[in-house]
Amino acid sequence: MWYIVSMSLETSPAEDYVSLYHRAFREYGVSALWSSRPVPHPTREDALAITRSLRVEGDLNARRLAEQIEEACRAAV
Repeated sequence: MWYIVSMSLETSPAEDYVSLYHRAFREYGVSALWSSRPVPHPTREDALAITRSLRVEGDLNARRLAEQIEEACRAAV
């Protein structure tokens, strides 16, 4: 017998890319995002705009975070 369990604690994609955006500035603001200024309520476009800087200026973990941001933005469409 199969049961379908719904997860009520899932975050919405909008919350996900917003939290990832803020995490990027917390962790890489000085080193990789020095040329960007954080906004309090980022849009998908704001989140996508920082991914290039994370890739170019950041380390391997910053690049992975850039990928997570892009995935969350795609999911939010």
